[in-house]
Amino acid sequence: MSMSLTCTSLSFAWPDGTSVFDGLDVAFGPGRTGLVGVNGSGKSTLLRLLAGELLPADGTVKVTGEIGHLPQNVTLDTTLRVDEVLGIAAQRGALHAIEAGDAAEEHFEAVGDDWDVEERALVTLGELGLGGIGLDRSVGEVSGGESVLLRLAALLLRRPDVLLLDEPTNNLDLYARRRLYAAVTAWPGVLVVVSHDRELLDLVDQIADLRSGEIVRYGGNFSAYEEALAVEQEAAERMVRVAESDVRKQKRELADAQVKLARRKRYGQKMFETKREPKIVMGARRRAAQESAGKHRIMHEERLAEARDRLDEAVEAVRDDDEIRVELPFTAVPPGRQVLTLENLETAYGSRVEGILDLRGPERIALVGRNGAGKTTLLRTITGELPAVAGEALTHVPLRFLPQRLDVLDDEATVAENVARFAPGATNNRVRARLARFLFRGARADQKAGTLSGGERFRAALAALMLAEPAPQLLLLDEPTNNLDMASVRQLTSALESYQGALLVASHDLPFLESIGITRWLLMEGGKLRETTPEELANPGRPVPPEVSGGEQPANAAG
Repeated sequence: MSMSLTCTSLSFAWPDGTSVFDGLDVAFGPGRTGLVGVNGSGKSTLLRLLAGELLPADGTVKVTGEIGHLPQNVTLDTTLRVDEVLGIAAQRGALHAIEAGDAAEEHFEAVGDDWDVEERALVTLGELGLGGIGLDRSVGEVSGGESVLLRLAALLLRRPDVLLLDEPTNNLDLYARRRLYAAVTAWPGVLVVVSHDRELLDLVDQIADLRSGEIVRYGGNFSAYEEALAVEQEAAERMVRVAESDVRKQKRELADAQVKLARRKRYGQKMFETKREPKIVMGARRRAAQESAGKHRIMHEERLAEARDRLDEAVEAVRDDDEIRVELPFTAVPPGRQVLTLENLETAYGSRVEGILDLRGPERIALVGRNGAGKTTLLRTITGELPAVAGEALTHVPLRFLPQRLDVLDDEATVAENVARFAPGATNNRVRARLARFLFRGARADQKAGTLSGGERFRAALAALMLAEPAPQLLLLDEPTNNLDMASVRQLTSALESYQGALLVASHDLPFLESIGITRWLLMEGGKLRETTPEELANPGRPVPPEVSGGEQPANAAG
């Protein structure tokens, strides 16, 4: 039987009554599908419905075969061993018992026919670049990116027929991403992936565009989808211009008709007053003229209404994805002004900055490096969240830090209340006017932070920090494109383009870093910070460094 995943008349709403889907019909067959859409459109919700983690209010989800789901936010118990995460601990324990001479029946039942499970697990880990971790290590000893790959390895070992991936490249460094790309390319069954990673989306066979609760399919990868969408949008904009022209024409014709009817009415009134014809004849003519005039007016009004309807339809077909506007003069940093000094800094877990490293405004600096290299640790040391082991980090301007987990927000407070916490001197009107620049207008500003989608939550956190008082002249961002869809990444890029302060951004997303005008590249490698170039980072011919053993830093602290 062919593997497939089918939704029929699927409906779902959140407890507060917000509708996400109403009668959605969609099917996914063998092959790779990229699921895209603006933030808050319901991509992650749809994957959770497909995986059976959420129950629809109505409709059905039918899966032919076994399903596996890699969620957007992978959280693993740090006390678990690697073999427990992979789901092979019981089989492995039984195998070792049998090898030690214990022939108990329950051991053979636990193993079943899977006598090579340990070898397959090690091969799978090796294919994902985790060969050096081993099966007996605890999750607390691996980095955040490695924990994502561990969860993926567990799915690959299960060999599900249907694989659902939600932002799988989050927290993955360049080398780990390449291994994920290889796994996706080789996938033999049904695969649906939500991602903002263009390189990953260019590996799929088709794009499913989720918009307003409906899905439209486009054959080909993401680049082909963008080209098709551009053609569609050009045609839609052309139809708007045609419809606008038709509305103007119908308005003119209605006005002309009304003028003619007014003249005819004045002429009829004059004839009636002069009594040049019998009264009964003139009365009949007046009634006929009024009836004709009414029909004529109604005809032109109907034509105008139809033209306006066509215009509304044409306008609706044009995508109007708003951009964030950040115009904050107090964030500006004069060229050459010192904003940050790192002097012989040694962070927890052993990363070092040798000598003196000065950051001056308005520099835009990228902090790159492998998972577990210590990027997040360095940022948290700069902010003072972690104490330095040696040396010092001195900031000379107001600073704000946006962490990966976006935990600067209070989930129980509204978006407006969260921003007000950072700017206590601002009036409610001022807070809301500024929030509108971040696309939180009207009732959207009154949403609780806990109900926001990943992209909306990021926008709210960014708004809270950039609108804080005093205005930040140095902004530290840790993997800011994690959990963001393509539209949200564009919005973030737009916001950072207009930001006039200094930036220090830790990210594995090279296209994003290049799009925001990075002026300096710093690589954290082997526990040391050094200058690098995007060409060195992107060059596929560059030898891949030895695998990180995974023991240097806990997942909660490492970059």
